Amino acid sequence: MKERTGKLTIKGSPLTLLGEEIKVGQKAPDFTARTAFSPDTKVTLDSSKGKIRIFSVSPSLDTSVCETQAIRFNQEAAKLNDVEIYHITVDLPPAQARFCTNQLEGSAKVKMVSDYAEKSFGMNYGIIIKEWQVLSRGIFVIGKDDVVKYVEYLPEVAQLPNFDKALEAVKSLM
Repeated sequence: MKERTGKLTIKGSPLTLLGEEIKVGQKAPDFTARTAFSPDTKVTLDSSKGKIRIFSVSPSLDTSVCETQAIRFNQEAAKLNDVEIYHITVDLPPAQARFCTNQLEGSAKVKMVSDYAEKSFGMNYGIIIKEWQVLSRGIFVIGKDDVVKYVEYLPEVAQLPNFDKALEAVKSLM
């Protein structure tokens, strides 16, 4: 397994990412993860085939930065027709469901996906933090053709993604 150093920190302390870095223009890797409200239901790249997708990735919904990221994309989801937005963490599905009920007031437009079991998304998208075995923070925009159109790996775990650039990438595909 490839290890990438010098790409990620937490408050200045270095961390290691596992897996290959995804690049714009490549075919999006497949993955298998689980939905928040039905942990036996699996989500794959093909689950949203033919749609524009945003994969919003964060370490845990139990942190304020991750919460802010999920809430912002939930707000954007209401404005974007024919776009699937997934927020992916390694939080257990019941914790994700509770977040939707409490923080999103039961009106989740973004789909919560848990990568806790297989860590397939994290490995295939090169976004697992080796030291913590959680996902780092990042954004991936995938076109209807399954090609990666936008990628942002955050260099600092506590930093929010550039929402405007990700949304510009999505709107350019509509």
